[in-house]
Amino acid sequence: MPALRVIGPGKAGLSLTGALCASGWRVGAPLGRGDDLTSAAAGVDLLVIATPDSAITAVAAAVSPVPTTVVAHLSGSLGLSVLEPHVRRAAIHPLRSLPAPGTDLRGAWFAISGDPLAADVVASLDGRVVQVDDAQRVSYHAAAVIASNHLVALLGQVERVAAEAGVPLEAYLDLVRGTVDNVAALGPAAALTGPVARGDWATVDNHLAALAPAERPAYQALADLATRLVADRRPLTVGGRR
Repeated sequence: MPALRVIGPGKAGLSLTGALCASGWRVGAPLGRGDDLTSAAAGVDLLVIATPDSAITAVAAAVSPVPTTVVAHLSGSLGLSVLEPHVRRAAIHPLRSLPAPGTDLRGAWFAISGDPLAADVVASLDGRVVQVDDAQRVSYHAAAVIASNHLVALLGQVERVAAEAGVPLEAYLDLVRGTVDNVAALGPAAALTGPVARGDWATVDNHLAALAPAERPAYQALADLATRLVADRRPLTVGGRR
């Protein structure tokens, strides 16, 4: 099986090494801050730089190139140029939330580009591949942030607003799961329900009036997005519909 080494023993790096080790890859000890990186690419098939995005260029430059070794990063938004001077380069971004080291990556989607070894990594994890060119990686990553981080932020708003009614967040989570299942089965437009989908603008106005001022902009912005999924695309204002 191929051999792997990771620079950056954080959540992403350790999740990847753990998953590939379980899949039969030979995994060397990870390298971290303060280690000599000069020979990091020697003796392995794949060297993964799993540092913060801002450090990738400097880390890649500190490693002496090995013509047979693929050097990859796990960034969602960066292209392959940050891995110079290495000839064989790849980007391998797991499209999965990584709240802790050791997160299971089996079956995940991965956005890859560059050397074909990237596809072999995904195959080893029974994952699914989407090819994302360098020019599109920022847009791809923005969508990933919206799908994961912004969803968490939105559920934070649910928790705050629901608390005003004395209802716990837990009561809404089955609704969230069912909604995601509906989107998977029907697509966003067909899965949309609620007052905007019905054109019930009086209820929308009541919601905006009842919300604390700090909560209104997010509700308004998302209601505007909801109008893009229905035939009536009337944008909202703070006081109601236009």
